Amino acid sequence: MPELPDVEHARRVLAERAVGRRIELTVTTDPGVLRNAPAETLDRTLRGHRLIEPERHGKWLIVWTSGPAIVIHFGMTGGLILGEGPQGRHRHDRVIFELDQGELRYRNMRKLGGLWLALDRQEITGILGPLGPDALGLGRRQFRELVARRRGWVKAALMDQRFLAGVGNLLADEALWRGRIHPARRMEELAAPERERLFDGLRTVVRTSVERFDDVPGMRGWLMNVRGLPGAACPRCHTVLGRTVVGGRTTYFCPRCQPER
Repeated sequence: MPELPDVEHARRVLAERAVGRRIELTVTTDPGVLRNAPAETLDRTLRGHRLIEPERHGKWLIVWTSGPAIVIHFGMTGGLILGEGPQGRHRHDRVIFELDQGELRYRNMRKLGGLWLALDRQEITGILGPLGPDALGLGRRQFRELVARRRGWVKAALMDQRFLAGVGNLLADEALWRGRIHPARRMEELAAPERERLFDGLRTVVRTSVERFDDVPGMRGWLMNVRGLPGAACPRCHTVLGRTVVGGRTTYFCPRCQPER
């Protein structure tokens, strides 16, 4: 499930390998992923423009061109693929941007994300809606101010994109495990040292997941690499993990390291 690290990885790949390429044709194989413009308009508006430096906020990717922007949300199964030509296309490639060098494909199996066309930054703001600060650039003071105004389950708060943009189920569980905080604790009941541990855990998880993107799936000592496995144990104390539902999302935690008070 794409979260901030996945979208940031896509942004960095585009910035490194695709900036300067010209869109020669936009092929939409499934109009169901287009959220605010028909396929003909998308092609007509983008054709001839060059890709410039992309941006990201939370789980949203903004692919700027020399004219309009393409705003992308990956949903649960989406992603971007840079290919050399049509020979590598997949049946789940919903929109294909044919470039003067290779092509860029928006691939999404379940189609829960989507693609928007924006003519300026004001339109982008309207598409993104009310988002909290980006989790990658979050500072300690800013986090303290956010937490001081928040009520409710801490796990649900971390995943609320209006509170903090970019954190999903996996990152939230990992941050809470590192901070030794039960996911069903209430934010307003956390003591100051617990809030500091939560920030430290969140910052470590987000930054490491971004900077070591290819290594994280196999890294030892991470909760996310054992959560969901039969009989999975805490990487820290080896207690069998607990499982519950918080805010409608399946949640894993260590009953020993993260006691519910």
